[in-house]
Amino acid sequence: MAKYIFVTGGVTSSLGKGIISASLAKLLQARGLKVTIQKFDPYINVDPGTLNPYEHGECYVTEDGAETDLDLGHYERFLNIFTSQANNVTTGRIYQTVINKEREGAYLGKTVQVIPHITDEIKRRMLLLGKSGFDIVITELGGTVGDIESLPFIEAVRQLQWELPDEDCLVVHLTLVPYLKAAKELKTKPTQHSVKLLSQEGVNPDIIVCRTERPLTPEIRRKIALFCNVKVDAVIESADAATIYEVPLTMMREKLDQICLKKLAIQNYHEPELGKWKEFLDKLKYPKNKVNIGLIGKYIELQDAYKSILEAFVHAGAINECSVNVVNIHSEFISEENVNEKLHNLDGLLVAPGFGMRGIEGKILAVKYARENNLPFFGICLGMQMSVIEFARNVLHLKDAHSTEMNADTTHAVIDLMEEQKKVTAKGGTMRLGAYPCHLKAGSRAKQIYGSDTISERHRHRWEFNNDYLQAFEENGMIASGRNPESGLVEIIELNGHPYFVGVQYHPELKSTVENPHPLFVSFIDAAKNFAEEKNASKRPSLQSETI
Repeated sequence: MAKYIFVTGGVTSSLGKGIISASLAKLLQARGLKVTIQKFDPYINVDPGTLNPYEHGECYVTEDGAETDLDLGHYERFLNIFTSQANNVTTGRIYQTVINKEREGAYLGKTVQVIPHITDEIKRRMLLLGKSGFDIVITELGGTVGDIESLPFIEAVRQLQWELPDEDCLVVHLTLVPYLKAAKELKTKPTQHSVKLLSQEGVNPDIIVCRTERPLTPEIRRKIALFCNVKVDAVIESADAATIYEVPLTMMREKLDQICLKKLAIQNYHEPELGKWKEFLDKLKYPKNKVNIGLIGKYIELQDAYKSILEAFVHAGAINECSVNVVNIHSEFISEENVNEKLHNLDGLLVAPGFGMRGIEGKILAVKYARENNLPFFGICLGMQMSVIEFARNVLHLKDAHSTEMNADTTHAVIDLMEEQKKVTAKGGTMRLGAYPCHLKAGSRAKQIYGSDTISERHRHRWEFNNDYLQAFEENGMIASGRNPESGLVEIIELNGHPYFVGVQYHPELKSTVENPHPLFVSFIDAAKNFAEEKNASKRPSLQSETI
């Protein structure tokens, strides 16, 4: 039988429930247990697929095509496993299921209510992964205790605490212990109030994890334990870390995993095996080189919009023993007059994915600069499409070349809507989503990078390269080095004669993990490192021998 750990949060959002959940899962996994994590989000959207990045950061796509919360990216990056649609559940999905059942007559004419019908469906989903052979299922509850939309989820946890044996269920509550500079002391009252709110709903936490800027003194720990009704050793310090990848080791020092194992009466485990993780951290902390990578996008002021890309840079930087300094450049403010000024100090350029017209011309100018100046270039999804448009305009001389997403009346639709998408009017879950195979061209850079003939990558898009133009592109040096074996759709383009110019229609950042950095990011950072070394070498004064 699976054991269940529920992670709740209080005081404020963005405390790091996802990182704590992933860190705990990593430690338990490192001890030989089979662990998975799921996220329950209290918003009424069925999934984050239609949410603006300003609302909820990036939309993370799983292998099976589910559009999910970005925390699932943390789960996969930490655990090096795939998640699925079952790992992310929203209030919208819960209500949609219950209403569909009611319409089918499943409730035999009864009045459908939050309790028991909504809470029963929440509990069913919470326990579902436990039937898939996992030893431990960690469930992160989105939002904070006290939010009205979170109440059904808290109630479901209360019922499970009552229904399950004591050793099969525990609650970890993450809270804030702020430091007041004026008083020069840590304050426990926010934590006390947060736990009180949780207790009023009938849920008593077993472990309290305290986010803090300053170390918790023994007196502070005893005070929190006393007023929050937990043992002193169950008050865990979670200090601010230089990188999220240090948190598992911090939690191990605090013995969070050992406390959970004891409370869950689990005995068949060994000492944590974290050799690869520590090796990764050593390379991350002590790089030998540094590169400046321009990230061209329209949400650059919101880092969560490109979370997976930023983390993939961390992974690729570590394996290259190189510090990756990401320079955020808003595509909307790139012009012909300032493009050289904005990009000339870069060692590599990544044009990010996205939707819509805003900032498009700036992205095209950035691609042109990279192509003409031999600057290592990497385009993802929309970024790949912008490289196609730029090449069509400036090399093939199709001056009005565009995507029908931005210009439906273009005479040269080098990027066009997929045929099966042309009649789709709904938005949610209607794109090309999830993992698709891709065959790599013999002798191409893509095949060299992957070291394989066929790969599988995750997609999230509607528009594609228009194969009517493929011959003209390849005759002029831009080749399709990766194509879908069934549909023939172009998945990868690369430019002959350029040090590094690669665009992909899929999202490689979604499969990069600590233990398996994505090869495209690894090769891109390596190319940027070489570019930086050559650039620096050309700036060094030549040494001339002196005649004595």
